[in-house]
Amino acid sequence: MTGRSEQPLALVTGARGFTGRYLRAELERSGYRVLAVVQEAATQPGEMSLDLRDRAATLRALAPLAPDVVAHLAGIALVAHGDAAALYQTNLVATRNLLEALAQYAEPPRSVLLASSGNVYGNLGSEVLDESMAPQPANDYAVSKLAMEHMARLWMERLPIVIARPFNYTGVGQSEDFLLPKIVAHFRRGARVIELGNTHVARDFSDVREVARCYRGLMDAPAAVGHTLNVCSGNVTALDDVLEMMRSIAGYAIEVRVNPAFVRGHEIARLRGSNRLLRNVLGDAPGTIPLEATLRWMYAAA
Repeated sequence: MTGRSEQPLALVTGARGFTGRYLRAELERSGYRVLAVVQEAATQPGEMSLDLRDRAATLRALAPLAPDVVAHLAGIALVAHGDAAALYQTNLVATRNLLEALAQYAEPPRSVLLASSGNVYGNLGSEVLDESMAPQPANDYAVSKLAMEHMARLWMERLPIVIARPFNYTGVGQSEDFLLPKIVAHFRRGARVIELGNTHVARDFSDVREVARCYRGLMDAPAAVGHTLNVCSGNVTALDDVLEMMRSIAGYAIEVRVNPAFVRGHEIARLRGSNRLLRNVLGDAPGTIPLEATLRWMYAAA
């Protein structure tokens, strides 16, 4: 598989993950052939099994390819993941292996999108977080993502890298390890009690379909190359309001019990991202799908 064909090729890592499935569909609708890199065994057409943590295997497997664009979504996305070594191997080392493999091409891809996280900002004490602020990561997950960003800058003279910092987003297929799917699942099961932390906090939530659309847009936007951009709605919704939306959707109220294990100390009450730079570069941002519509979609899913 060498050279470029008339139909552009998109290489997507983590394509079986929550976001990957939506981005893959978004790219295919936009006319791309998608080669999905998966860590598990390849079982479907258009999939390639590869453990990006293995440098030699990564260099060897990607050498014959000539992707037009690359989206690197593979990684550990759970902040509370308990294995710090796995976080750094997956989120940092595997990304470096990928970039080294992509840099070996005589003609590099025209865009390499790396998914970081809005979590890198930590608790800066400001309600609105923008890209000019110096990150203060507060956990190993966030440190691994910020380290990945710094490492990626070593390759920016050789590769057209775009770094996306998504804030919270959700949708059908997201694990119940994440807060909103957990809440929706409790209502779908008809549960009468749910254990949560502080429900008064307000956060920036987006719909995964809009995040996938923005990722595809950034991959197609030459003006995005070399930038780090928040991907967020710019709006805040309190968890109390999420629970009220779900009460309306499901037709009953759930009893909320505060579990001290879920309460974070010194938690910022209201936190949202600024999507001004994203709108300037892309002319688009999440936020057109109301959160209640996303919750209804999730609740109705089988």
